Amino acid sequence: MARSTHSFIPLSNRSLLWQFARREVLGRYRGSLLGLTWSFLTPLLMLGVYSFVFVGVFRASWPGAEKGGGVEFALQVFAGLVVFNLFAEVANRAPNLVVEQPNLVKKVIFPVELLTWVTVLSGLFHLVISVASLLLVLLIARGGLPVTALALPLVLSAFLPFLLGVGWFLSALGVFVRDVGQMMNMIVSLTMFMSPVFYSVSTLNVRWQFWMNLNPLTLIIEQVRAVVLLGQWPAWSTLGLYALLACAFAAAGAIFFQLTRKGFADVL
Repeated sequence: MARSTHSFIPLSNRSLLWQFARREVLGRYRGSLLGLTWSFLTPLLMLGVYSFVFVGVFRASWPGAEKGGGVEFALQVFAGLVVFNLFAEVANRAPNLVVEQPNLVKKVIFPVELLTWVTVLSGLFHLVISVASLLLVLLIARGGLPVTALALPLVLSAFLPFLLGVGWFLSALGVFVRDVGQMMNMIVSLTMFMSPVFYSVSTLNVRWQFWMNLNPLTLIIEQVRAVVLLGQWPAWSTLGLYALLACAFAAAGAIFFQLTRKGFADVL
């Protein structure tokens, strides 16, 4: 019997989800000398490289924060990359989630839809480390943090249903169309430049701003910058509407996954 969409909310599989997510995070660093230390070093090294490039090479400045120079520019870019990297991890891995686990589909009664949750939680672990690095550097550079940073978890919470929807759509589609994985590598690379990661939406022509705001990453990136770097509270009504649409997208992804899962075993 096909599972209902309620099984896509893993309340009854919390322990299993935790075990798989933990294994996913630890497995990534297994065998390396520094282990989990890499998860702390990587974002700090990235931020250091961005600061050097934008301060020492490009002499760049961010609109409205010219006094901060390249350091401020690097912080703005890093805040955008925090969101983009979470999306990229889910989107790049999703097409192969089910394909790489044929035993879970064929031989074991396992809630395969849980694999998307595992990927999202693994991405969230690295996001938390990156956010902690951003806040630490911000604290050092500015001597304090805005109280609005407390709203950051709410901003990111609105993003999670969208990520789950992406994971369920792509993981199901990837079983039947193996080219999806290659396509997503290209699409994710393009998305980095078609999202306001290295620039602000306000610098674009009004006509382009309209199209840029249709990008599901745009609002989250801009709101993360607002609460962490600008000291502004989120645009609650806009963020609430985004969350509702993201939940609808997640539900559509769950339904698509449920309808196609009957053919997984035949293809694998």
